[in-house]
Amino acid sequence: MFKKILFCTDFSENSDWAFKYALNLARTYQAKLLILHVIPPDPVYLYPDQLYAYLPEERIEEYEVSEKEKADRELNSYYIQRMNGFKDYKVIFKKGVAFYEIIQTAREESIDLIVMGTHGRTGLDHILFGSTAEKVVRKSPYPVLTVRLPGKKFVMP
Repeated sequence: MFKKILFCTDFSENSDWAFKYALNLARTYQAKLLILHVIPPDPVYLYPDQLYAYLPEERIEEYEVSEKEKADRELNSYYIQRMNGFKDYKVIFKKGVAFYEIIQTAREESIDLIVMGTHGRTGLDHILFGSTAEKVVRKSPYPVLTVRLPGKKFVMP
């Protein structure tokens, strides 16, 4: 049924949980697992827990190299070491807006399923920061499996 599964990660606890599903599906269906991490297009980004300040142009390349090295380390410790012999995988790094790069990668790689964690933001957080998972679900022509951490409950506003 699935020949290629795209797992998208931001190295959060939610992504870590979704990885278990992606790897299990890849093993079950003997599918190729593509692991995608999208690096933001430039260092001027506001996240709920951190603020990146503006960097001059000559420092942007240094920033990008640093982010790629950090992502390589996290990818190895979060996922590669936990594959227990699973060898049919490919790692992809992209730079850009996450939801767009996820859908574009799915198209380029002829993906059968996208697997990703969701933070389950609500209220003001959702309005300010949006949801990459929601945008992928709404805009993707490919099936998307979103995985939420156990114990997280939706509370009606």
